[in-house]
Amino acid sequence: MEHRRLGRSGLFVSEISYGNWLTHGSQVEEERALACVRAALDAGITTFDTADVYANTAAETVLGKALHGQRRESLELCTKVFFPTGPGGPNDSGLGRKHILESAHASLRRLQTDHIDLYQAHRFDRRTPLEETMSAFADLVHAGKVNYIGVSEWTAEQISRGAALARELRIPLVSNQPQYSMLWRVIEEQVVPAAEREGLSQIVWSPIAQGVLTGKYQQGAKPPEGSRATDTAGGSDMIAHWLRDEVLERVARLRPIAEEAGLSMAALAVAWVLQNTNVASAIIGASRPEQITDNVAAAGVALDPALLTKIDEVLDGVVETNPGLTRSP
Repeated sequence: MEHRRLGRSGLFVSEISYGNWLTHGSQVEEERALACVRAALDAGITTFDTADVYANTAAETVLGKALHGQRRESLELCTKVFFPTGPGGPNDSGLGRKHILESAHASLRRLQTDHIDLYQAHRFDRRTPLEETMSAFADLVHAGKVNYIGVSEWTAEQISRGAALARELRIPLVSNQPQYSMLWRVIEEQVVPAAEREGLSQIVWSPIAQGVLTGKYQQGAKPPEGSRATDTAGGSDMIAHWLRDEVLERVARLRPIAEEAGLSMAALAVAWVLQNTNVASAIIGASRPEQITDNVAAAGVALDPALLTKIDEVLDGVVETNPGLTRSP
């Protein structure tokens, strides 16, 4: 496993991170979730990403239990705040000071730690002054409860505004966490250039497009039993956009390219996002430990430019590039 610097900061993260969205506390039984975390550690992954809203706080609890007893200094723990985790009261969501501070302390308890390495605004909050949001983050940093600040799915303009306030408050805003894959490239035109100007890196989620880029979904066939496409708790809604015949036909044509690279299709997809120099880490998830072993084969891989061109040619016409699709609720 190799590590990359996060933005212009002094923090290094493993170029493949382990995330537990849609798995721990929901799709995957706890013992299997613990086995996946152990497999991630064995593979050299040191960066673990979660959020308070995942499985309505259960994901943080499971991750805290899984990492208990590990050397804390050897890990980078990342979590997020924005979405509601309580009964839906007026202060149970968003990026107001009250919700940020209360959520941070609750996350610390669930993760069984005294500090969060990277605390991320899970979305942009249009209802709260950005000055209030960044000031609350600054107080957590200055209190030693948070080391670095990040955002998720912010537009280029929002990133620039946040970075200006972070400099004023003297706190390290170092990352953005967007969706990014061979099929979903909406950050390339505006978000990546803004992040490079402001000194942020990308920590990307869904590099295998919710599993579509593994090749396991076949044209005209029912989704495999137990796959994300059969998960009525939310996974099927996320993946439905990619289950069109035209997409699946193009994805199937990636298989010989993966074989040429000596990788599985999943590892090829992860390696592809890591070719972007602004990407510090790709988040993988898993419901079985062997999926981690497969995905981490992408670590340290340099894909030949000719092979990247072949990928672009195969996927031409089904890739989403519209920067307007980066938006918050």
